[in-house]
Amino acid sequence: MKQTLLILVLLGLATAAQAKKNCTDEPKAKWMSEADFKKKVEADGYKISKFKQPGTCYEIYGTDKDGKKVEIYFNPVDGAIVKAK
Repeated sequence: MKQTLLILVLLGLATAAQAKKNCTDEPKAKWMSEADFKKKVEADGYKISKFKQPGTCYEIYGTDKDGKKVEIYFNPVDGAIVKAK
């Protein structure tokens, strides 16, 4: 019984750790400011309806230059796309 509980707890911790994206290992001092990041993304043709900063990523919800809905995680240091949905 205790082993089963321990396994469930460890699985839960692993799942929670994977839920947060890791986009960079650089300290926040090296990150682009939110304002500069937003300007860059908008210059690339995205329209931001919601901006988040989960874990070590910048994340946007909005539309691309073709008007398609996007959810994208970016590296906050250089603005590179890490994951897009």
